[in-house]
Amino acid sequence: MLGCVYLILAALLGREITHNFLPEQRMREKGITPLWVTFAASFGSGVLLMTWAVYIAAWLLSVYSEAENPLFGANLMVMAAVGIFLLLCCYRRKGSFGKFIKRLSGEVPPAKEIVFLLILLAGITWIMVFVFHVSDGYLYSGFTVFGDYAPHTAMMRSFSLGNNFPTQYPHFGGEDVKYHFMFQFLTGNLEYLGMRIDIAYNAVSSLSLWCFFIMLYSMAKRFFGSMSAGVLSVLFVVFRSGTAFFRFAYEHLQAGDLWETLAGNTAFIGYTPNENWGLWNFNVYLNQRHLGFGLLMAALVLWIFLDWVEESCAEKDKGILWLKNRFLTKKAWMFKKPDTALFAGMLLGLCSFWNGAAVIACLLILMGFAFFSDGKLDYLILAIVTVVFSEIQSKMFVWGSVVSPSVYFGFLAEKKSLPGIAVYLFEISGIVFLGVLVLLFFLKKMERAVAVSILFPTIFAFVASLTPDINVNHKYIIISYAFLAVFWGGAVSRLFHWKGAVGKILSLILALSLTITGIYDFAVILKDNDSGHRVSVNLNSGLTSWLAENLKKDDLILTPEYSINEVTMSGVMMYLGWPYYAWSAGYDTYYRAARAVEIYTTASAQVLKKTVEEEQITYILFEEGMKFEEKECREDVIADTYPLVYQSDDGRIRIYGTKE
Repeated sequence: MLGCVYLILAALLGREITHNFLPEQRMREKGITPLWVTFAASFGSGVLLMTWAVYIAAWLLSVYSEAENPLFGANLMVMAAVGIFLLLCCYRRKGSFGKFIKRLSGEVPPAKEIVFLLILLAGITWIMVFVFHVSDGYLYSGFTVFGDYAPHTAMMRSFSLGNNFPTQYPHFGGEDVKYHFMFQFLTGNLEYLGMRIDIAYNAVSSLSLWCFFIMLYSMAKRFFGSMSAGVLSVLFVVFRSGTAFFRFAYEHLQAGDLWETLAGNTAFIGYTPNENWGLWNFNVYLNQRHLGFGLLMAALVLWIFLDWVEESCAEKDKGILWLKNRFLTKKAWMFKKPDTALFAGMLLGLCSFWNGAAVIACLLILMGFAFFSDGKLDYLILAIVTVVFSEIQSKMFVWGSVVSPSVYFGFLAEKKSLPGIAVYLFEISGIVFLGVLVLLFFLKKMERAVAVSILFPTIFAFVASLTPDINVNHKYIIISYAFLAVFWGGAVSRLFHWKGAVGKILSLILALSLTITGIYDFAVILKDNDSGHRVSVNLNSGLTSWLAENLKKDDLILTPEYSINEVTMSGVMMYLGWPYYAWSAGYDTYYRAARAVEIYTTASAQVLKKTVEEEQITYILFEEGMKFEEKECREDVIADTYPLVYQSDDGRIRIYGTKE
């Protein structure tokens, strides 16, 4: 109940904050339903600001007041403050309340729009629940998603069951947090407020992705004035393009087993490096739930600054003269709405630890907007404010080593050359990226400016690396792809209405070629996350309860390299969980793995004590028959050196305390 109240208060707060920056009359003039954009903006900005307020309050209570349960006081203060603020806003506008209701009743969206968006919300919610849900006391995560959920659920539980302030990374405890975690904090806080973990995670994930799709749909209507363009834009994001299905089908037609393979296959298809991980399909939105929220906020900021691009593109000058005037005139640089730029920069900067890739991608797209717009100083304000807020968060959360950006040309392309990159883009996305070069000749000036700008994150993905794992650059390409879908939605919609039957046939062929690979990928998602393809964790585990109740925020437990299980779901700080998660975030997992091997395999009590003390490990978990890094582990030295403090009912798990 309190979790629902939290989300409602957040949305109402967002409405109060954003309504001055989203002129509804201009939306109506373009045939856009203001209600949808307003709701998406209100939900995103309200959740962002209110959750930060709760986090900061809890951090202060934990660090300076040494509160054992800081979320209680933080939620009480923030929810009360927001409630009072909203009441004051209502009181101030009490005379206009009747006018507001009358205006709202006259702005009911078209019935077909309501039906589409409600079906979309139902579909998103259904698939979110399908891959992640609780039943009979067990948490089930599908095979295509559980790997990403492992660190996410551990982080959630570190807040809902623990006191993770200052925040650490549960799979690499005892150090700073280099990974954007605020979406997990939001979910953990909702669980703390009484929502079951799966309901909390699925609710905010579904609403975030739905609101992003609303913004995408509205952008398509803004550009092309067509509901069909908006619907197609969303479908092209859900069902990706690519050449994988065509090659897969051809190979198995040749082998004579196409239908049997299509029906029985439970693995993602792909012929480029790691494409079979699901790097490019809808599974990305299922296992990286925070991406939907980051994209929502990026879309909101881009929506606001589309006004700058639109006004500049409305100038009557053409060609080189028009472009020259975007730099060599006074208005090309002068402020237009610095207050709006300041607000947008704050929103974007506050998203850095919600989804850093979305923030970087948004800044890159805005760089393109600035190139084609007047009012460039507004863009400068936005960029400076975003960077300042990001730096403040980095200083607050990251006190250890930081991975330095590096030049890395070619991303995952087999041939690290421009032709090789072009071939790679065609393989993973079909005509979506390369075909835009053709689309540019058929787009209007504003549409061309925006489409070119949207390519900037993809260019970045092929020339730079910000983490040890280059695979994570796929998010920049995914983000470009999502926004480019707007133009393909418009292209197919326009083609459908071109030259009668010929246009309709061509549009259907184009739509099918843009979705067939994604449709098959979606079928694989359904098959590889069904009841026979899930990882389960007992939420009523005695081990989970004991760990949550007995380990405090300064404790560090050495365990096998766990991914997701009863230990990780307790939210405790592990010395080294599954190494890939921490390694890809920039932690030195090799060092800790070596020290862990030393602890688990040493025959010397003196070496054991010395290593444990140096690494500040307070508990050691031993699992019957365990190995660590393929090394045989011995329990006798540990048992002779430290007292046994916990043993599971089946005797399989034993925990030793190392504190004096």
